[in-house]
Amino acid sequence: MNEEESIKPDSKLDCIGLYCPVPIFNTTQEMEKLNVNEVLELVTDDPAAVQDIPRWSKRAGHQLIKLYKKDDHFYFLIRKGE
Repeated sequence: MNEEESIKPDSKLDCIGLYCPVPIFNTTQEMEKLNVNEVLELVTDDPAAVQDIPRWSKRAGHQLIKLYKKDDHFYFLIRKGE
């Protein structure tokens, strides 16, 4: 088992049914509640998030650990930066 598979998120955010820019806005608010190095799991069905969330993570100084699709949902694991 690699590091990604053993990561347990510290917080989970459900943005299913919400579309750009709401998932970014909600993710920003949720990340502010976390401590450095804690991990947020975001789930959304917004296809735009596949481009938006990785760009937002980099710009905001966070680390996108993993992005995967399961059924019609996209899952993101994001580690809070400094």
